[in-house]
Amino acid sequence: MALDELKSAIPDYAKDLKLNLGSVIGNSDLPAQQLWGTVLATAIAARSPRVLSELAPEAEANLSPEAFKAAKSAAAIMSMNNVFYRTRHLLSDDEYGTMRAGLRMNVIGNPGVDKVDFELWSFAVSAINGCGMCLDSHEQVLRKAGVDRDVIQEAFKIASVIQAVAVTLDAEAVLA
Repeated sequence: MALDELKSAIPDYAKDLKLNLGSVIGNSDLPAQQLWGTVLATAIAARSPRVLSELAPEAEANLSPEAFKAAKSAAAIMSMNNVFYRTRHLLSDDEYGTMRAGLRMNVIGNPGVDKVDFELWSFAVSAINGCGMCLDSHEQVLRKAGVDRDVIQEAFKIASVIQAVAVTLDAEAVLA
């Protein structure tokens, strides 16, 4: 199992990450599609070849082909949107907020899976990429759809653990 290999690669000084990785994936209350879509989208967003190569096969085994593609789409579109909207928000010139974005985002309207799942994955990717505007926007959509805060928090717990594992393993690859 690739998850076990990934956990065993985590150094002793980061044993909390090992425990948390097993917990957020192995003990999650999320339905399989929400869980593994979140895992895949955040593994892509974390930009670690090691983490992605270990987790993607398990995600693919637990997702339909449509959900696998949609999770990849969430990571792709949010990598663009997070940079665009975070920059727009951080600029002191409010005029940028009134300008048309002019970027194609059709996949958000028609992701090929349940919209709530896609929103959850987009939210989790936004947590890794640190875009407050996107986090607020996706959280509001999820809450309006009746998603509990526990589910939303589960998504950003997964994002935080996968990001931390990616940083740690990539650092170890350089420092070893």
